[in-house]
Amino acid sequence: MSNVSGIIKSIQDIMRKDVGVDGDAQRISQLVWMFFLKILDDREDELELLEDNYKSPLPKHLRWRAWAKNPEGMTGDALSDFVNLQLFPHLKNKLSTLGPAGKRAMVIRDVFEDAYNYMKSGTLMRQVINKINEIDFNTQKDRHTFGSIYEQILKDLQSAGNAGEFYTPRALTQFIVNRVDPRLDETVLDPACGTGGFLTGTIQHKRERYVKKQKHEDTLQATIHGVEKKALPHMLCVTNMILHGIDTPTHIKHDNTLSRPLRNYTNKDRVHVIVTNPPFGGMEEDGIENNFPANFRTRETADLFVTLIVHLLKDQGRAAVVLPDGFFFGEGMKTRLKEKLLAECNLHTIVRLPNGVFNPYTGIKTNLLFFTKGQPTEQIWYYEHPYPEGVKSYNKTKPMRFEEFQPEIDWWGQESDGYKARVETDQAWKVSIDDIKARNYNLDIKNPHVAAQVNHDPDKLLKKYAKQQQEVANLRDQLKSILAEALNDGGAA
Repeated sequence: MSNVSGIIKSIQDIMRKDVGVDGDAQRISQLVWMFFLKILDDREDELELLEDNYKSPLPKHLRWRAWAKNPEGMTGDALSDFVNLQLFPHLKNKLSTLGPAGKRAMVIRDVFEDAYNYMKSGTLMRQVINKINEIDFNTQKDRHTFGSIYEQILKDLQSAGNAGEFYTPRALTQFIVNRVDPRLDETVLDPACGTGGFLTGTIQHKRERYVKKQKHEDTLQATIHGVEKKALPHMLCVTNMILHGIDTPTHIKHDNTLSRPLRNYTNKDRVHVIVTNPPFGGMEEDGIENNFPANFRTRETADLFVTLIVHLLKDQGRAAVVLPDGFFFGEGMKTRLKEKLLAECNLHTIVRLPNGVFNPYTGIKTNLLFFTKGQPTEQIWYYEHPYPEGVKSYNKTKPMRFEEFQPEIDWWGQESDGYKARVETDQAWKVSIDDIKARNYNLDIKNPHVAAQVNHDPDKLLKKYAKQQQEVANLRDQLKSILAEALNDGGAA
């Protein structure tokens, strides 16, 4: 049994000595493409036993076992030259995508499209490779342990400045998939899939509940779809898929879902289920908003994704989306978008999450929106998710746990009967569509069972601040008058 955690730390220490690797992002990127090839090679060991006449998509001399597996193999300049002049050019541009191995070759080509070898020292590269070889990805123990380290790698990326865009706590993805309950033959899409947390959660969910035969597994693998625009999380996602038994993850695309005009998405693109945590707080590049109808144009990424999600769902399709508080009380285009969402979909449940769920990436308050396309919203149930007893915030040592959601699961009920079993509690309340319309589609509705809470609406906070400033100014003027009067009286005396 290998000590995966210790191996990762050793690898990072070795990479820090290399003058070509600059910062966490490059270090992780370097580590991931190496792990990808090692994981692929370990999986090919299994496939050669499972499949008759298995054919690798890689030429013999480029397979991990040929150039990396022997600890006394290539090193120094010979290794650097091999990686830079043979391995990368071939994986990027020369793999044959024809024949039985063609699909797997396409996956590898897409993964390496934007990958780079940053390491200058072939000697240090050999040391890293030998450390990686200590992990056997065909043992369930090492796979499971690597899953935890894999999450830690993502957390380490925060210093690179963009990790929050593609990491969602496992407890959250597990709860969302559990509630949406994608069936075996239902196509599931994450249009901003990052490293694949929602998709791996879906794979595990379907396997536990619906996969009984090999044909069921084949159906499952054909229904997992994801799109990610950034190279590093895309590579991590494909690696994650292979670790979870999706040997040919051709449905994981390296692309920007928003870059395609909305009208070009037709019925054949629609799916049964969408589960996602779209990037929020960021702005899309110039021109992306022109892919959307004029009244829904914005450069706010999360809003564009909501428009796209509503469009991509089949009739009676289900979605669960993580969105920030700003979506709730925003006006203008956001009001039109919420009106569209509630007119075309049944937004039956909003789970309001506590602060700190996405620490340390962002302190923005977030919510889970669950909706079904095909009928308008008549009422929205809100559920305020509390901290567990004794917990005041989430952190590295006290992360959110799936078990915390058991009260929500027990309360949830069935969509087939309109959630008749639901009752109001200290955490749960419902709001009619008439009340929502009267509020001009402001969904930022606080728990009526809790005493006055802090309102996070920026407009209201600014008004409160202005009022307080005016009161301070009035007090200052009064003090000046009193002081002036006292000084005048003193002078007269």
